[in-house]
Parts: sequence; C-alpha cells; structure tokens
Amino acid sequence: MSELLLVGALLLGTLLVLYAIGVPVAIAMGATCVVVMVSPYGNGLNYNVIAQQMLYGVNSFTLLAIPFYLLLGRLMNRIGMTQRIFDLANSMVGQFRGGIAHVNVVASMIFSGMSGLAVADAAGLGRVEYAAMRDQGYEKDISLGVTGASSIIGPIIPPSVPIIIYAVLAEQSIGEMFLGGVVPGVLIGLFLMMLVFLIVHIRDYEVEDSFTLVDFWASLKQAVFPLLAPVLIVGGILSGLFTATEAGAVAVIYTILLGMFVYNKLSVRELIDELHYGMVETFSLTFIIGVASLYGLIALQLGLPNLIADAITNFTTQPTMVLLLLVLLLLVVGTFMETIAAITVLVPILMPVLGIAGIDPIHFGIVMILTLMLGLLTPPFGVILFVLEKVTDATLEEVMRAVLPYYIPILLVLLITIFVPQIVLYPATNFAG
Repeated sequence: MSELLLVGALLLGTLLVLYAIGVPVAIAMGATCVVVMVSPYGNGLNYNVIAQQMLYGVNSFTLLAIPFYLLLGRLMNRIGMTQRIFDLANSMVGQFRGGIAHVNVVASMIFSGMSGLAVADAAGLGRVEYAAMRDQGYEKDISLGVTGASSIIGPIIPPSVPIIIYAVLAEQSIGEMFLGGVVPGVLIGLFLMMLVFLIVHIRDYEVEDSFTLVDFWASLKQAVFPLLAPVLIVGGILSGLFTATEAGAVAVIYTILLGMFVYNKLSVRELIDELHYGMVETFSLTFIIGVASLYGLIALQLGLPNLIADAITNFTTQPTMVLLLLVLLLLVVGTFMETIAAITVLVPILMPVLGIAGIDPIHFGIVMILTLMLGLLTPPFGVILFVLEKVTDATLEEVMRAVLPYYIPILLVLLITIFVPQIVLYPATNFAG
C-alpha cells in the first residue's frame, strides 16, 4: 500500500496539483510525464519515447470519428436544426402539465443523436429551452435544473464523443459501445420526465397547450430531415453498411447538402468557418489523447495499474463490488476533472482491474461515462454549470443550487446500469452489425 501511495502521489498527485492551479489538462499530463521520467522512479528523459508514443497514440482510423461528429454538431446548430427539433418535441409533449419542461427533456434526447456532446446540447439547445420555460412562467430553478440535467443525455445516446474516446483507449468496438448507451440514455430521459411530473404537480403548474394533429404534422414535416440524421447514423451501424467512423462522415455530407440545397442556410463561407472551428476543437481533443497515451505508458512503466488492481482485488474480487468501488473513485474524480480528461487518464490505468474482476469493458465504459456525466453538473469544475451561466440570466450559485435535485434520477439510472448489466450488453452484443 505504501508503494501504491508513493507512485500514485508522484503520477496522479503532480497531475492534480498542476490541474488545480489552472494548467490545461494536456500540458499538465505532459509535464507530469517529464517529472516522472527524470525522477528516481523513471527511466530518464527520452525524447524518442515521447515523440513516438504521442504519434502512435493518435494514429488510429477510429479516431477519425471525432472530427466528423464534432463538425456534425456544429453544422446542425448552424442550419437551424435545434429549433426544428424543439418545435417537434413541443408538439409531442407540450400538452401535458409542465409540458415545456417535458419538451426540454425530449428535445435533448432527440438532439443527443446528433451532437454527441453534453456541452453542445447545453450551449445549443440550452438557450432556447431555458428561455421557453421562463416565458411560460416557470421558476428559474426548475428551468435551469431541467436544462442542465437533460443535456447530459447527449454523450450517452449515440453518437458520443466520450464513447468514441473510451472505445479507442479500451480497444472496444465503437458500434457496440454506441448501442450499449441507448437504453441507459433513454432511461435518464424517462426518469427526468418522472421527476418533472412530480415537481410540476407539487407546484401546481397549469396545462399550457392542447395537442393538435395539425401542429404535430406541421412540426414533423419541418423536422423530418433532421430526424433522418440519427437514423442514418444508427441504422448504418446496425445494418453493417458502414462503421461508426464512416457513419459520421456520411452524416456530415448529408448535413452539408441539407444546409446548402434544402434549407439554404449554409454558404461556402459559413462552411469554411465551421470547418475551421471544428479543426480547432479536433486538434485540442487529439492533443489530449496523444499526451494521454504517453501518460498511460508512464503509468504502465511505474506499475501503477497493477498496484491499483492489487489494492482493489485484495479488498474484493466480486465484480459488482469492484464496479461500485470504481464508481466511487470516478465520482470523486468527476468533481474536479473534465470528462474527456478523466477518460484519457484513467482508462489505461483501470483496464487491468476490469480483467482481474471479470468486468465487461463495454459495460464499464457506459457506467464510467454515466458517472462522469455527474461531474459536468458538479462544482467546482462542472462545465455545464459554467455554460448555463453564460447562456442564461442566472448566477453560477443559482445554477449550482438548481441542478441538485436532478442528481437523483441520474444516480438511479447509474445504479440500475451497475446491477443490471444486460441493459448495456444485450443491445451491444445482439444488434451490432
């Protein structure tokens, strides 16, 4: 145990100190690697190892999915799919008591099949959803809470950038991982709607709109092309027509054609702008992954994965108990580390633990992402908290208080996913193309 603490303090402690003082995560990981290399526990500073590991860490066809899905989310925001999806959701569930709050959740579930990022949902749909709820007379707390909590559905229902990164690092099928996230993602949406149902009845909100087939049909016609995008992605993967990476490319081409020739809302100049910003976002993520690959190698050389595996399995080897211990670790990590950073740092370290305990990596991947999603809503570094502060009229303190009750449905889905792994594994193993 003393060896584990010493090695952990060197590798993880250095990283956390740098991260806590504001050093960007990729630079913090790289600096930590250098510190370990020149320490008595390292093998000396080797520039060839650094260069080769960072190069081969990102030399993967699978990682091409990241720029495609990042660009896809940006393009769909640019050509107005957000409002069309919101209008469709409003026509479907707006007639229920607290309807606009239910619309918030349903719109996020639909949008999640397009953006793949919680922050994209919060920044894209968040402004529209929050304003709509406030215009209907909803208090600030429920408007903020529902908007923030519903946005985390994005990285769980496919496509999902965090799932892609996990799949690459864990050497798992992206298609199977995508399918494994469908049921937990839908359950989060349903559980959030149940909580909304209770809140609006306690506060005695009135029914806002009546359902009409005319409105539903009109909004469905407006949203039919946006709805085809997730069908194209998931359908192509299920049928085996193309891989998850290729599905992203096909969806991008589809969206460009839709924006240019159907909606006439995407000019060549605007497309170039989106390509530019998409490249910047892609470089940022790719750099993190490359440095994380080096970080994982250093951790392996120090024997940290084996030390952690021994520490956990000496306590218990029962798969569910091991999974619960890992979830507790991730809950702590998620409060101060961003999702992508946590995945890139921890996956290489935790993989040996999964092998010893007999935990399926696909099951763990979905559990890990579900757990880290709570971190996006948790102080002090919850990214969605800061996004909501920017796109609404609320203070950061108001946002933090508002999201607290919405941890409950997310935690319930997390527990169900832990204790009933088949809700992840059955779709992943039976429907992948």
